[in-house]
Amino acid sequence: MRDVLFLAWRYLAHNRVKTAVLVGSIMLIVYLPVALRVLVGQSAAELTARAEATPLLIGAKGSPLELALSSLYFESDTPELTTYAESERVAESRLATAIPLYVRFKVRQQPIVGTSLEYFNLRGLRFAEGRAMAMLGDCVLGARAAEALDVAVRGTVISSPESVFDIAGVYPLKMSVVGVLEPSYTADDVAVFVDLKTAWIVQGLVHGHQDMSAPEAVSGVLSREGDNIVANASVVQFTEITPDNADSFHFHGSVEGYPISAVIAVPHDQKSGTILMGRYESPDDPTQILQPTTVIDDLLGTIFTVQNFVVAGMLLVGLAALATAVLVFVLSLRLRKREIETMAKIGGSRIRVAGVLVTEVAVVVLMSVVLAGVLTALTARFASTAVRLLLLQ
Repeated sequence: MRDVLFLAWRYLAHNRVKTAVLVGSIMLIVYLPVALRVLVGQSAAELTARAEATPLLIGAKGSPLELALSSLYFESDTPELTTYAESERVAESRLATAIPLYVRFKVRQQPIVGTSLEYFNLRGLRFAEGRAMAMLGDCVLGARAAEALDVAVRGTVISSPESVFDIAGVYPLKMSVVGVLEPSYTADDVAVFVDLKTAWIVQGLVHGHQDMSAPEAVSGVLSREGDNIVANASVVQFTEITPDNADSFHFHGSVEGYPISAVIAVPHDQKSGTILMGRYESPDDPTQILQPTTVIDDLLGTIFTVQNFVVAGMLLVGLAALATAVLVFVLSLRLRKREIETMAKIGGSRIRVAGVLVTEVAVVVLMSVVLAGVLTALTARFASTAVRLLLLQ
């Protein structure tokens, strides 16, 4: 048996280019479908984990998928907006903790997430340095957002306009970085967190201006009747909130009517969650309530269907490549006719000669399977990291 293995190995080593091509081809045939399933499975686990950590989502009626992707991963277009009254509605029901979200604006490519401090507790986010938001204009950066913006605590970031031509005249807001989060390897790593009032300031719904009663502001006064002062267009609007001007920022109208994109509802128990969902069953209700796991499961169902088609295509290509490999072996036998005759003349029996040829094929297949197994193990080992990086692109 040793002589058979020796001859087979020496032949493969001598024809190393052909051997490498065959091993690589067969390895890819085995590895690619398995690796795809590993990566898709890990992606599904990552998506499902974040959805499972978010009990209920409430938002304006529209696309459930758009609402879920915007609220969970800060991706997709801004969904239909609802109002802050929905957050108060949940809080007043005493069935769940309400965590409002307003995901609409950005700092460069990093999404600005307007929310409350309860969000950090829900996601289990920890601070690498600094603290949470405490006043208007404060912001907290996710780990990757801090790297992308190259900003640390005590630095500043500026909100980006929604379009080049901002006819509403909303000025970019300069925000103070008061905290940076530890990496969580989720969508939170790329976000810039602010409180809702700061997000509304970014939109221009809350603003501050000069103290019109001060002597230096006299040039901006159109008329004055007692305590009522009418200003002209020269009044300076602030684009940075400081302790000196924070008190000048004020709301116009009721806060209940201010926009938010969604409300995360965290029921106190299963019964409370069921009751809360029942309160949104009316077809006349302009809002919807959904379980993110249901939406993500539907999305994953589509992904798995596509995956099956891709795997089927890979298998067809693999069969074609395998047929090519078989053809290479058959043609190789014809080219080695004189070599085989020589082995027979020097005393090699048909069984021995056939054994050498079969061993060559077996070694090639075994090397391919072993390499495919090693690559699959590495893929499974680092799939989680790879998927997290891909999801955060």
